[in-house]
Amino acid sequence: MLLQIDNLSTWIDIETEEGISHRRILTDVSLSLDRGTTCALVGESGSGKSVTALSILRLLEESCRTATRGSVLFEGRDLLTLDRDEIRAVRGNRIAMIFQEPMTSLNPVYTVGSQLLEPLLLHRRMNKKEAEGEAVRLLQRTGIDDPEARLRVYPHQLSGGQRQRVMIAMALACRPALLIADEPTTALDVTIQAQILDLIGDIQQEFGMGLLLITHDLAMVRRIADTIAIMKNGRIIEDGPTEKVFTQPGDSYTRHLMSSIPHPTPETKEEGPVLLQVEGLNCHFRLPAGWQGLLRRRTKVIRAVDDVSLEVRQGTTCGIVGESGSGKTTLAMAVLKLVSSRGVIRFDGVDLQQLSTGRMRPLRSRIQVVFQDPYSSLSPRLTVQEIIEEGLKVHRLGGNREERFQLVASVLADVELEPEMAHRYPHEFSGGQRQRIAIARAIVLRPQLLILDEPTSALDMTIQAQIITLLRELQRKYRMTYLFISHDLRVVRALADHVVVMQHGRIVEAGPARQIFTAPGQPYTRSLFRAALLP
Repeated sequence: MLLQIDNLSTWIDIETEEGISHRRILTDVSLSLDRGTTCALVGESGSGKSVTALSILRLLEESCRTATRGSVLFEGRDLLTLDRDEIRAVRGNRIAMIFQEPMTSLNPVYTVGSQLLEPLLLHRRMNKKEAEGEAVRLLQRTGIDDPEARLRVYPHQLSGGQRQRVMIAMALACRPALLIADEPTTALDVTIQAQILDLIGDIQQEFGMGLLLITHDLAMVRRIADTIAIMKNGRIIEDGPTEKVFTQPGDSYTRHLMSSIPHPTPETKEEGPVLLQVEGLNCHFRLPAGWQGLLRRRTKVIRAVDDVSLEVRQGTTCGIVGESGSGKTTLAMAVLKLVSSRGVIRFDGVDLQQLSTGRMRPLRSRIQVVFQDPYSSLSPRLTVQEIIEEGLKVHRLGGNREERFQLVASVLADVELEPEMAHRYPHEFSGGQRQRIAIARAIVLRPQLLILDEPTSALDMTIQAQIITLLRELQRKYRMTYLFISHDLRVVRALADHVVVMQHGRIVEAGPARQIFTAPGQPYTRSLFRAALLP
């Protein structure tokens, strides 16, 4: 047995107005992991998954006062009894961890090379030349092109997938016996997700490494995990072989999780006239690409949106899918006239390209947008009431303050939040609640077209299911039209009536959702579906 956790309970000290409070965050957690196998730890946000991983490495001690009970046996030693120097020798050496967000895990002021060399110099006692050679081999192993050059760049100069590969290379530098991967693919495209999972699987097989996978992606769990443990409120409520838990879940909460996987819901919609029509849309950017001679600067043209045409009918949902950099979000920004573009953008018969900023402003209440990350798109200085009524004030809707308050209360009820919550601030809400507030801010103006840019990508499976249900109800109630952008193909399949597949700024395939998902015509579309594990 590589890892054996028995009855692990953890408390942390929290400062309150009354003094120090001892809060229990893990209760009698037990799980085991053999060499060369994968155990998936699954649950909603706040269930205790990441805290369990941090408790194994005793990383909570570095940031707050903690107390623990139980045992964490790793290679026969109880990690909870080791002194500071002994546990540091285990971290990054025998047990490595890949954190959820590589941009915040990598130090922005150091190059990739200096961060990758650190574990090689510290734990494997290599000299600098040996460490640089090994760093290049590790980056090659993880599939990064031109690894020698990548050692000299900074994290912000890499894509999300490349940063995650660097994190994997750092984690594998010392050939650990146990790898803890905390949501390693959450923010990545489906194709990059598949590549990262294949990479971890290959290296696991090569080194006989144990893998503790923390995730809320149940499709990923079913694909790669040998065993699964379901967590809720700091406890493991069910565990066992993966296929058995999926096919014969014993706990009602496990069944609830399984039912949250997005499924298409057959419904007949009454399609209205064409609301949005895009013809020959181009959005090109010029970026500096060095110098030509002494004074002439070379530029590189990025064709973010290249000759795109599509139609969206009133009361329907058009799903736009593709990898990062395919032009999905730029297309949406062009429709909103937030980036300059050429071509025709006709909304409800009006060519938006012909409108000045002043003439465009009245139409903005009819075209609204919900962004990917509600925490950064909601002002932390305003209450929910102020955030939602801001659009009402700008467009002079709602009359007096009392009428605006009633409209805000009504729209909060529409998104299933209590009207009393209007006086709270965004940081006082969960991720799912913040996304509901972002949706409320958009629909309070009763728009005809709602653009949704990755609205569920950072949410748990159960919260995703709630948002999908909410969007269906709002569309049915207000006959809204959705332009739904996502790399989560299961969510698109559950919501979309029509699908547009984009690659390198162009539309490679488009048509009714049922037809695209059952019989994709293009190799690129089929590769996307394979990567997303869609049957």
